[in-house]
Amino acid sequence: MGHKEVPVTQLRKQMLEELQRRNYSQTTVNSYLKIVESFAKHFGRSPDQLGPEQIRTYQVYLLNERKLGVRTVGHCTAALRFFFCKTLKRAYPIEEVPYPKAPRRLPIILTREEVVRLIDSASNLFHRAMLITLYSTGMRRAELCRLKVEDIDSTRC
Repeated sequence: MGHKEVPVTQLRKQMLEELQRRNYSQTTVNSYLKIVESFAKHFGRSPDQLGPEQIRTYQVYLLNERKLGVRTVGHCTAALRFFFCKTLKRAYPIEEVPYPKAPRRLPIILTREEVVRLIDSASNLFHRAMLITLYSTGMRRAELCRLKVEDIDSTRC
């Protein structure tokens, strides 16, 4: 008899609680849960019965067979690291299971003419104002969506 297996549903509940306690976004919560589930399915075992060797094997599988990008595999690694460290409270050998190194990409810089064409392509004044704001401030789309009138210091213009 010996080792009693914890049902996946209980592990899922534990991981969900750990993610929620840390106020992770719902997108991250869903993604991390799905990644751990896929990891367990890949080996046909409960994820608490797996460890660093399986994570290494899984990383190679994701990169070589599934042809996923290094950033995606890095995200999967982060989810598995969270599961083992925060949910199971196990030591995680960072040196043995590293994040894949992502190549540094330089941003694409638009020419002055391309910027003018982009802004002029806006279908209305609202969209034009959004494009001009994004381009002139360098803020992210999500930041623009949360921008409020009181956030703008019109005295600095």
